[in-house]
Amino acid sequence: MAGIEEVAKLAGVSTATVSRALSGRGHVSPGSKAKVVDAAARLGYVVSSNASSLASGRTRNIGVVIPFLNRWFFSSVLEGAQQALLRNGYDLTLYNLSGDGQERSSVFEHFLLRQRVDAVIAVSLELTEHEVARLHELGKPLVGVGGPIPDVRTLTIDDVAVARLATEHLIGLGHSRIAHIGGDPEFDLDFHLPTNRRIGYEAALTDAGIELDQRLVAPADFTVRGGYHAAKQLLGVPHDRPTAIFAASDEMAIGSILTARDLGLSVPRDVSIIGIDDHDLSEFFGLSTVAQFPRLQGEKAVEVLLEQLEPAADAAPPAVTPLPYELRVRSSTARPVVE
Repeated sequence: MAGIEEVAKLAGVSTATVSRALSGRGHVSPGSKAKVVDAAARLGYVVSSNASSLASGRTRNIGVVIPFLNRWFFSSVLEGAQQALLRNGYDLTLYNLSGDGQERSSVFEHFLLRQRVDAVIAVSLELTEHEVARLHELGKPLVGVGGPIPDVRTLTIDDVAVARLATEHLIGLGHSRIAHIGGDPEFDLDFHLPTNRRIGYEAALTDAGIELDQRLVAPADFTVRGGYHAAKQLLGVPHDRPTAIFAASDEMAIGSILTARDLGLSVPRDVSIIGIDDHDLSEFFGLSTVAQFPRLQGEKAVEVLLEQLEPAADAAPPAVTPLPYELRVRSSTARPVVE
């Protein structure tokens, strides 16, 4: 089997450049990296993971911690992160914290501290000061996705602004009796996403001079089934139903569309519905939504993490990076019918 010297000779570079190009450690120009990769492929040269780990002190493995795996948003962030890591020659170890609180404690007190991962991406988890300190003590870079974490590079989306945008879209169409399907207390533990989205909803109503009606607010669990049952409570009373629904996730909004159809209502003639996410099924249902690009969030988290693993001399201190969002209007929202 060819060695690193043969690869260097064929590529016309030094063995040090080959090492940097194939390990991802240190700067290598795109042209030189392409030559090294091509030479390695032609010679069938494969970097020994064990040797690389011994030499660098790294495993080329990134730990990703998420609160739920069976939710489209989280699995999409994970997909984006995994693809970005693979492109950069890193493996991924997933820690799904959908069980009891003891699982979270075990992950941060034991699993992540066994030197099995080089760095950590925490998705939608509001890490405690102790959890952050434990990772910093071991020199493990950390990136948070979903909200600000002190002393940690974080990627955040303004949930208040996102919810306000969705609600203002309905107000702009002429709706004033607007219901909101938000999250139940289970989802308000990290970064208070349901609370922030409700704050945005209420702020939009207040700014438009619309009085909040608590009867038009229903909790759910960010699933299609949960949205279906919440919408049935809101739409099941003919003389008192809203003309529009803002759901805090597309899955709950899709559940609301299914409820409307089962009740014999037409969307958007009888009720307009908007969500948040831009779920893969949103276009199929004609759902208006505010896209928050979860796959891009995962890719961006990896980009920021790799900057920490190989910091430049002028590396930026921990900061909050805002994430993009975008209103996408489809057929589920329209002006209310005046009879």
